[in-house]
Amino acid sequence: MTSPFRIALYQPDIAGNTGTILRFAACMGLAVDIIEPAGFTLSDRNLRRAGMDYLEMASLTRHADWQAFEAWRVQSDRRLVLLSTKAARPYTEFIFAADDILLLGRESAGVPDHVHKAADERLLIPMHAGARSLNVALATAMVAGEALRQLGG
Repeated sequence: MTSPFRIALYQPDIAGNTGTILRFAACMGLAVDIIEPAGFTLSDRNLRRAGMDYLEMASLTRHADWQAFEAWRVQSDRRLVLLSTKAARPYTEFIFAADDILLLGRESAGVPDHVHKAADERLLIPMHAGARSLNVALATAMVAGEALRQLGG
């Protein structure tokens, strides 16, 4: 059974990371939204290698672009929670809601300003000084794991 809590990937660059996130989401009962264009095709062998046989179990929705995703999100009345290195609020101090969408940006560039501004909340993973970022799949697992803990999932 799929949880209402969702993970969204904004124009992902790396097939292996997306495959890992899809595998994680399938195991945790989370749905994933991919906001296209992606930097690879969904038939990419690296995606399949990382996702293994879990890709068939994954609840995946593809959106043609940001506008299509945002129209769906607004119509669905869901809060958008952006994970960003530019945020100030640690994810551990945030109270997640069941209908939240956790948005992660491109591995190479994050999200553009208009997407950043559209987010209802912006969270970061606190790190030691000098560290820039974590792998997007690892960051997804950390923050989604906290959301699931809070939501009793």
